[in-house]
Amino acid sequence: MYRPVAIVPVVILASSLTLAAADWRDTTFPVKNHDFGAVAVAAKTEFRFPIVNTFSSHIHIQSVRASCGCTTPFVETEYIAPGQTGTIRARFNTDTFRGKRGATLTVVMDQPFYSEIRLRVDGYIRSDMVFHPGSLEFGTVNQGDAVSKSTKLLYAGRSDWKVVDFRSNQAWLQPSYQQISRGNGRIDYELSVKVREDAPTGYFQDEITILTNDRTMPRVPLRVTGQVESALSISPQAIALGRLKPGESVPIRLVLKAREPFTIKSIECEGWQVAVDPTPVARTTHLVMASFTPLDISGAQKTAVVITTDGQQSVQAKAVLTAEVRDQ
Repeated sequence: MYRPVAIVPVVILASSLTLAAADWRDTTFPVKNHDFGAVAVAAKTEFRFPIVNTFSSHIHIQSVRASCGCTTPFVETEYIAPGQTGTIRARFNTDTFRGKRGATLTVVMDQPFYSEIRLRVDGYIRSDMVFHPGSLEFGTVNQGDAVSKSTKLLYAGRSDWKVVDFRSNQAWLQPSYQQISRGNGRIDYELSVKVREDAPTGYFQDEITILTNDRTMPRVPLRVTGQVESALSISPQAIALGRLKPGESVPIRLVLKAREPFTIKSIECEGWQVAVDPTPVARTTHLVMASFTPLDISGAQKTAVVITTDGQQSVQAKAVLTAEVRDQ
């Protein structure tokens, strides 16, 4: 008579554990699938899957393997600190494969516990279209500068085929195109993309979508990557102080870089006393020791660290400080 009643808590517990497992996978691996769509031959087609460490200890990615040679995975961040984000990079091998392709990527994590997570990539590699070069890689771009790069789009197929439009998912990425030649079964375009002066700082990995009059596969992506650097940068960008008591000081080594020689006017952080070595001589790079002491604050902390340079052309850089301030 009582057996059915006894089973109920077990079922509920199993369901709870399943939901808990699903929750950490969803937060740690927020993106598990990516479709490259229709891509050209030799296009440098890559995607970075983010890994967000929401645990209190390091994540260690032991390995990653692919179920198909059409995709090559790379562990870009082997160890991921608490609160930080790492990446698994998936490269679609458009130079050696054609047609509809896909792969399952099995990520093996052995810290803070063992688990295997499966990611998925899919796409269609067109044999009638080639990018040369296969992507637009801007490298390092100084914020405030406008920089352009170009690639060739080579098509062999229908005589009436043409590019009809370009679309960008970022207002500060401006694409343009022009036809170079048409005839003998081949059509060539030059595609250009400009990074505008108002591009935000940081790494970018975006796509420009080329729209064609091909009814079956009208959209073709072009990968665009680069790093926009501000007039002043700080490393590390994430300052993790861990757990400390009120009044306890933590020294942190900071690297500050700028295009022009500078001295430091101030380093400020709300709720913290910041002591820093003076920088009497202007340089483009400063290696300084900054000591952070919590004032009237307690509990989990996440606040901005603002560095300001001296002089008439003063600039600022920001980092994020995290800590746990406890009496015990």
